[in-house]
Amino acid sequence: MKPVVDRESCIGCGVCEDTCPEVFRVGDDGIAYVLTDSPGEELYADIRDCVELCPVNAIQITAE
Repeated sequence: MKPVVDRESCIGCGVCEDTCPEVFRVGDDGIAYVLTDSPGEELYADIRDCVELCPVNAIQITAE
């Protein structure tokens, strides 16, 4: 599982960072970015929540 943020779509609302701060961070530019391309399995549920909660569908999961 590899989380990806579409930086063109991201509005920097911070829901991903609030939900899974181990994987997502909103930068000084106000756009979210991924901290790790290979998160541990224990974070998968939180990452899936981020996909569902993102108001602009900017977060996706791709196969590694």
